Amino acid sequence: MGTKIIFYIVAGLMILFSILSVSTTRVIRAAVYLLFVMMLMGGIYFLFGYNFLAGVQLTVYSGGIAVLIVIAVLLVHNIDHRMEKIPLIEYLWKGSVLLGGSILTIFTINQFPFKRIAGTEDVSVSKIGTQLLSLGEGGFILPFEVISILLLAVMVAAIIIAKGEVTKNEEK
Repeated sequence: MGTKIIFYIVAGLMILFSILSVSTTRVIRAAVYLLFVMMLMGGIYFLFGYNFLAGVQLTVYSGGIAVLIVIAVLLVHNIDHRMEKIPLIEYLWKGSVLLGGSILTIFTINQFPFKRIAGTEDVSVSKIGTQLLSLGEGGFILPFEVISILLLAVMVAAIIIAKGEVTKNEEK
């Protein structure tokens, strides 16, 4: 019973910080809210007993968000700059699309007949590591490499966006 209450508290906080992350007008606040979401996700993994996954979540994603905060501070010219406010009608429209998509997803998941695969009960850290670095069937090395190239492209784009246009005063 206590675990269920903790789960609902953590899940509620995740939803709250997710909404705050996409609705705030300040860059640093959005990154901090995203950091909270990633840390709470690690907490859910700990709650379910997936300690290795929780550790990866906290080190990779939460550490990555901390680096994002540092980069945002270093690259944004005016750190107090606020993004423009989104009109309420747009929030309502996007919220209704989100609600419809969530209902469709939940309905689809509930209709799918999930089956337990034999031999998946014994999972150790060494098996996870071997599977992550495997090139064979079910290996994850190629997706990791694709994601690393994607993240590199995102970082380059972030630098270009943060630098902005060069004004005539900066050219001199």
